Amino acid sequence: MKIAYIYDAVYPWVKGGAEKRIYELSRRLAKRGHEVHCYGMKWWTGEDDLLKDNVHLHGICPPMDLYSNGKRSISQAAFFAGKLLSHRIDCDVMDCQNFPYLSCFSAKLLSSLRGQNLFITWLEVWGDYWCEYLGRKGKAGQAIEWAAARLTERNIAISERTRRDLEGLGAKTIQVLPSGIDWQEVVRVHPSAMQSDIIYVGRLVEHKNVDMLIKALEIVKVDFPDVKAMIVGDGPDNGKLKSLVSELKLEKNVRFQGFLEDYNDALSLMKSSGIFASPSTREGFGMAALEANACGLPVVTVKHRMNAVMDLVTKDTGAVCQPTEQALAEAICSTLQKKGKMRGRCIEEAKKYDWERTCDRAEKTYAN
Repeated sequence: MKIAYIYDAVYPWVKGGAEKRIYELSRRLAKRGHEVHCYGMKWWTGEDDLLKDNVHLHGICPPMDLYSNGKRSISQAAFFAGKLLSHRIDCDVMDCQNFPYLSCFSAKLLSSLRGQNLFITWLEVWGDYWCEYLGRKGKAGQAIEWAAARLTERNIAISERTRRDLEGLGAKTIQVLPSGIDWQEVVRVHPSAMQSDIIYVGRLVEHKNVDMLIKALEIVKVDFPDVKAMIVGDGPDNGKLKSLVSELKLEKNVRFQGFLEDYNDALSLMKSSGIFASPSTREGFGMAALEANACGLPVVTVKHRMNAVMDLVTKDTGAVCQPTEQALAEAICSTLQKKGKMRGRCIEEAKKYDWERTCDRAEKTYAN
């Protein structure tokens, strides 16, 4: 098969769950003999087209900042969608990620003109959250999301939670293909010399609620005075979060590790930590939490209708609490005390999400 993935951000130049998902699936499908192409913004230097891990990468336009004032840029999404229309994409199967939405309509037009099979992979569904995110403009976002759900009868959801939300939009023929972990790679990584009790790995943006975690640490410190937390990642909230740590006098308890070029370094830091904190209220799947489980770390996350990490956590692999500083602090303290007993179960549950299994299912879905 000739398979084309469409997404504006490209791994490893941009590191996130969606980028990593495309990277893991595309290189495995290419290894199995399929011709795989990825169309995105050109985040690299040199030629527009390059071959990496037997996958053809196409930079269809110059890169733009994905975020503007801490929110996903509308102008960037429109620019990418417009540039996509000027490209001839030769494929049997086109898989377009639902974010940033406008490119889905470009993909629909391109696939219709050439009689290609269009799949849309849904990373999450926002629904009413659009108005919270964009204010009055959110109504337009809701309308675009509703329309995108009707572009094809070949929809892929990355979690059961996303599937249920997608059904609520009226989408048809939804298959669940979860994201996963490279189990063999996780096993090969050695623990870091830098140890911590609690680790967070992800973007530093508003909905990730890292500020809630920092405020919870002030409470945790009462019972665990020497508690050490590691925050790995970067984003628009970086400066604000560092100021909050200083304001709460937690400089000795919180370390900002910044953005890591090699994700194995993040896995290494996970392996030398005690538990993983995921206070985000909006996750389509939660790959970092799953990788933490694979490293033997129980996960503490918060209860919210848009947080799919909840579906990965059981009482044997972590804790789910209310999205408040007090509740998060209590869950962290309780999990820190039980982390040793949870380690084995965390690893066993994570094994079920190996990328090879997901690739098997993706291959069958595209072929059918």
